[in-house]
Amino acid sequence: MASRVVVAPEQPIVGGGKQKNPQPEVRNRRVLRDIGNLVPAPVAEGKPQNQISRPITRRFGAQLLANGQVQDKNNCKKQQPENPNILVAKNGAVIAKKSAKSLTAILTARSKAASGVTKKLKNLIDIDAVDADNELAAVEYVEDMYNFYKQTEQDGRVHDYIDSQPEVNSKMRGILVDWLIEVHKKFELVPESLYLTINIVDRFLAVKTVPRRELQLVGMSSMLIACKYEEIWAPEVSDFIAISDNAYVREQVLFMEKAILGKLEWYLTVPTAYVFLVRYIKASVPSDKEMENMVFFYAELGLMSYATIIEHSPSKIAASAVYAARCALNRSPLWTETLQHHTGYSEGHLMECAKMLVSFHFGAAGNKLKAVYRKYTNPERGAVALIPPACALIPVPF
Repeated sequence: MASRVVVAPEQPIVGGGKQKNPQPEVRNRRVLRDIGNLVPAPVAEGKPQNQISRPITRRFGAQLLANGQVQDKNNCKKQQPENPNILVAKNGAVIAKKSAKSLTAILTARSKAASGVTKKLKNLIDIDAVDADNELAAVEYVEDMYNFYKQTEQDGRVHDYIDSQPEVNSKMRGILVDWLIEVHKKFELVPESLYLTINIVDRFLAVKTVPRRELQLVGMSSMLIACKYEEIWAPEVSDFIAISDNAYVREQVLFMEKAILGKLEWYLTVPTAYVFLVRYIKASVPSDKEMENMVFFYAELGLMSYATIIEHSPSKIAASAVYAARCALNRSPLWTETLQHHTGYSEGHLMECAKMLVSFHFGAAGNKLKAVYRKYTNPERGAVALIPPACALIPVPF
């Protein structure tokens, strides 16, 4: 719709009379111009472009149309490519025939070529084939996503901070994590919330000195933040206060939440061990519910251990949990080319961390901190904690 021009009323000028040539008040609306998407017609070298000044009559318009159709037909013949899978329309537009390869195959091949992965493994299983038609699985980009996770997982790791905490030690941290696992189970939260909670606790303790009396407050506020990030319906502050037996008041929880977010600079999008667990369990073919429960059992035993978190990266803990689970369940072979391809770790790289996880399994029944053990002795989780540990990695202690 064209903009209307509003003419300002005539204003008197000094000395009487009316102002000459009053300037109309035009709306502040700019006309659309060429933004670079117009292709000028080719001009012959040395000759100016012909401009039509003759009025367009019906006969002249028909003549121009006929000449244009003949020229388009000739151009179409010249521009027809040799590739049989490509057609050129009359207007010059390129139309590709339907290729035999799918878009997924093309993008995957280009991604592997760009990253230098051109060697094909003989026994490599395509674990994403079952999700080829699932748009939410993002099979075209999933390998690139996990390569990015591996590159950035160091940003979410913490250094050895216990020596910088005068009132907190690794045993107290274990008691806190044990309680948080119980709270996580009580609230029936998603697994992502638990792993992000522990990550937030460790990262905050690495940069802020915390008194012993506020350690539980740090855990509560960290889980509150993780739930707001991961859950659809996050528990309220009053729920955390009630489950802590009213040890703190609402203002303390909110103040600690603000302090944690400030120290972490609101950086919450970090690849935790859970991100890698989901992928590596899928690569552990055949993957069933028993394998899944056993892997998560070992991974949560690793969360309890301060030494495991400090010494090993999230991806390595996840891969070691899968390896230890396959050993405990006597899966053959213990490590496959598919797992090595997707995890990036060989058996030798995982042996140290896997032995740590298996040693935790040996002592889980007699440990005072039994949250993980009770959780995975439940028949709903296959009672995998009652399965004998992987004696192939660590001999049975006498």
